[in-house]
Amino acid sequence: MFAQIGVFLVDVVVSFFVFMLLARFHFQWLRVPFRNPVGEFVLATTNWLVAPARRVIPGLAGLDLPTLLLAWLAQALGLWAQAAIVGAEPGPLTVATIALVDLLRYSLYILVFAVIVQAVLSWVNPYTPLAPAFDTITRPFLRPLRRFVPPVGNVDLTPLILLVILYIVLIVVNHLRVAAATV
Repeated sequence: MFAQIGVFLVDVVVSFFVFMLLARFHFQWLRVPFRNPVGEFVLATTNWLVAPARRVIPGLAGLDLPTLLLAWLAQALGLWAQAAIVGAEPGPLTVATIALVDLLRYSLYILVFAVIVQAVLSWVNPYTPLAPAFDTITRPFLRPLRRFVPPVGNVDLTPLILLVILYIVLIVVNHLRVAAATV
């Protein structure tokens, strides 16, 4: 029982920081402005980790490599801590691979969340201060679909199609995670 509680608590804390670091990475990659409540929260929760790492690790081709590496390292350490709590001893390569697959999986979850929030905001309040941020996140993924799928009765179906595609990709990624864990 206590091991289960420990694994849960480690997972909650580590996943929170990994999601925040990945959100920061994706915000910078997609050029989402940080001048909104979500962006300011992401900066506030990750700056204490990212600022020192940027002094040591340079960016790569315009990507925020320090933030991505911190997310990967945090996920790997979290997986290792969870395994240690339950008494398992996975190899370092296994932990590193699962952490990498988890970053992809979490990135897909962030995109799913952004698509759902953007769709809801477009129906409820398209002029909210958060709408431009979520539009900037989802636009690169929806734009190719909008070329092939016209609106039906003034309803844009591309978010629904993107969600179906993302869930198919998530199924594949989850199978990759299971395969990496068994190696």
